[in-house]
Amino acid sequence: MTRLRLIPRSLFGRMLVIAGLSTGLALLFAGVTISHVLERFVTRGLDERLDAQVAVLARAVRPDATLDRTRAVDLPEFGEPGSDWSWQVEGPAGRFDSGTTRPLPPITPPITPPAPKPAPPIEAMPPAPQPDPGRPHPPGPGGPEDHALHADDTRDRSGNRLHSRTMDVATPRGPVTITAIGPRRIVEEPLREAMIPLLGSLALLGIGLALATFVQLRFGLRPLRDLRTSLAAVRAGTERHVPDDQPGELQPLVTELNALIDQNAAGLAHARQHVANLAHGLKTPLAALSLKLAETGADDDVRDMVEQIDRRVRHHLGRARADATGGARVRTQIAPAVDDLLAVLRRIHAERAIAVERAIPADLAVAIDPQDLDEMIGNLLDNGWRHARSALTIDARAADGMVTLGIADDGDGLDDSAIAEAMLPGRRLDERSDGHGFGLSITRELAELNGGSLALGRSPTGGLIARLSLPLRA
Repeated sequence: MTRLRLIPRSLFGRMLVIAGLSTGLALLFAGVTISHVLERFVTRGLDERLDAQVAVLARAVRPDATLDRTRAVDLPEFGEPGSDWSWQVEGPAGRFDSGTTRPLPPITPPITPPAPKPAPPIEAMPPAPQPDPGRPHPPGPGGPEDHALHADDTRDRSGNRLHSRTMDVATPRGPVTITAIGPRRIVEEPLREAMIPLLGSLALLGIGLALATFVQLRFGLRPLRDLRTSLAAVRAGTERHVPDDQPGELQPLVTELNALIDQNAAGLAHARQHVANLAHGLKTPLAALSLKLAETGADDDVRDMVEQIDRRVRHHLGRARADATGGARVRTQIAPAVDDLLAVLRRIHAERAIAVERAIPADLAVAIDPQDLDEMIGNLLDNGWRHARSALTIDARAADGMVTLGIADDGDGLDDSAIAEAMLPGRRLDERSDGHGFGLSITRELAELNGGSLALGRSPTGGLIARLSLPLRA
């Protein structure tokens, strides 16, 4: 069962998710903040209109808590019948509102003041003080401390939202509460009209930021992709080291990679040297022992056991040498290797005049160590040279990431059963020739260890053809 991963595996995916979440949260915060600022700005305009009506009503409140209707002027919109604009004054003398011309019954019993002085005639009262521009609210009968305005949102019987501003005014008979009410749509409609283009702008901004983030991540992570390409080139053998020209964050990693490559190359060289020393140390005593046994006329069983020891040493040394390669790190051209081996074989088999036809592209190379390539091709050329009558054909071609080298002779060839037997270690089908029968088996083993293969078949001239397939890249 595959578990859902909330965090992507790739660095690109992780950084893209983090950037997307951060951008989304930032845009959401910006939208909420701007909406709140716009709402406060529009609400302030409505509050100023309501406060103006409250100030007019505050000047119309008499000291006996009654309302002077002649001074309770309805500002524009408050006097329109059927509108959502209204006001009310409520105190000990009763309740007045914008739809009545006389006081309504008081909610609480009126408080009888202790022998109040008769109020002067209205004409004799001093004019109400004008609002001080430095104060947020106009003065009223009770003094500055009584003019604390507060807002509230309610709904009427039809469900419409209303916004009100309320102020308490102190009088000798008790506090009087003045409330001015306006429709909440005065705030909501402009806010809605402003938020639609604002949200569209934020959406476009989010898309732009997403594209910018994508481009930034693609450009910023490009050195990692280049590093992967460089490592592939080192593994394929086209480069020896990873280039040192890297960003500061990757430079320590590249330095360690190059040091590891050099360390592996040194270990490979030491392993090859140990294998060569072991081969030299064992093959010479075995050759001397075999010669000594032949001179003394030793028993055939004893000589056969020495030969078995020699064959097994050759076989296992070949395997150890192949295992020591650990994967090719260089590319070796095929044509020069074949030419060098042909020159050696012409001297070794000088008594056999074999015509060689070679068709190998000059720039064709494989990801195989030169020593391994020489050993594989040398075994196949030597085998073909021994069994050819007069001609040897060598060709090579590349396809699907592999190079196929064909070596065909015009000898007697082998049938299918003999071909399968020829690939067995130590099996010699021609007892007249020298050797131990390990050439084909070691060649196949080396090819398979390097990612290739070896196949035998019948050539067009009736002889044997060996097809050695090797990788273009490691």
